Amino acid sequence: MINPQSTAFILLSFEGPDGYANAGGLGVRVAELSAALGEEGFETQLHFVGDPDAPHIEQTHPNRVLFRWGQPVSNAHRRGVYDGEWEKLNDLNHVLPSRFADDIVPDLLSRHERVAVLAEEWHTAELLCNVHERLWEAGLRGRTLHFWNANAIFGLEHVNWWRLNFCQTTLTTVSRYMKIKLWNRGLDPLVIPNGIPTRMLEAVPKADAKRLRAALRGDTLLVKVGRWDPNKRWVMAIEAVAQAKAAGLNPTLIVRGGMEPHEGEVLHRGRELGLTIRDVHLPEGSQLGFDACLNALAATEPAEVLVLRFFVPERLLRALYHVADATLANSGHEPFGIVGLEVMACGGLAFTGSTGEEYARHLENAIVLDTGNPGEIVHYLKLLKADAAARRELIAAGRRTAERFTWNNVIAVLNDKLAMVEAQRG
Repeated sequence: MINPQSTAFILLSFEGPDGYANAGGLGVRVAELSAALGEEGFETQLHFVGDPDAPHIEQTHPNRVLFRWGQPVSNAHRRGVYDGEWEKLNDLNHVLPSRFADDIVPDLLSRHERVAVLAEEWHTAELLCNVHERLWEAGLRGRTLHFWNANAIFGLEHVNWWRLNFCQTTLTTVSRYMKIKLWNRGLDPLVIPNGIPTRMLEAVPKADAKRLRAALRGDTLLVKVGRWDPNKRWVMAIEAVAQAKAAGLNPTLIVRGGMEPHEGEVLHRGRELGLTIRDVHLPEGSQLGFDACLNALAATEPAEVLVLRFFVPERLLRALYHVADATLANSGHEPFGIVGLEVMACGGLAFTGSTGEEYARHLENAIVLDTGNPGEIVHYLKLLKADAAARRELIAAGRRTAERFTWNNVIAVLNDKLAMVEAQRG
């Protein structure tokens, strides 16, 4: 039986919760999943490529411990987790397997019947196989369950699928959309969805929402957050803003991207369409926080596109999702779409794509965009501005959907899959 007394968890990931190690959705996923496992009472370890200046081992919760690996390599590559990527990967593959077999797994097995090892993305595939071999040699592999998860298709060409299968690894992914992507490679993974932390369901303070809306100009507020990746359909979003402007909706799009070069193409297209684009910076020396961010927004001249040039704290992000007329999570390829769930949890309205966001139901709890045509976005903006009752119903249904996808509920699914795999293995 999978319960906190019988089972301990080890999560393996390149990314993690440190600012240095958190480059995107993977860092958020492992940080929140490991925290939720700890809160459910499971002894949990998260192993990742961490901040070189942080402790190697850190107890962040009575049941969760962070292990930061590759710190000497990270010390020489200070620009983030993917700086010196292959050197870090080589270090993990050679250092971790012996530590797992000689120290980490035996210690956990002294207190539990089994250890479930959950490895994430292509960086950990070879590492998990190396761990399998060392545990087999130590006579411990029979008491460990190994799951390897594909959040996306990126990097799958580096995975030795035959070896993963030989090492008795259970493949998982995060949506039926991704399952079909892996089916096309001759693979048959289990589906365990992503989740959101329960704190995302807390009501956005009315004062925060009121102050944020007062700091922003424009009659139609749009938000888009994500990497500058063509699959995120940034150009579609920019063209929708131009069409909304032409339709008299007086739009303002607030964006926060990453460091990818596609940004230049997107913003160039916006200027071609006659949109005013301004960067929003925090004043030099100011402390990052909700008030400082609001002041920066209020001090910026009005524009159709505001590009946030600072890390967006969760309090501000939740308020943006809440007050926006729409958050554009309109990706053309989205393995799961966690942003849409976060928007629903915050009492906002998500415009999603129609790929991995299986929780989204068109005109029931979200707007699900069928095409890459920006006019589709503008059509539904107009529709919902004219029907406030329909908008309220969508938002209420979205909240109910988000409640079903908290990490606590996802952990119940995970434990069911673990028990099934163990029973099949005998």
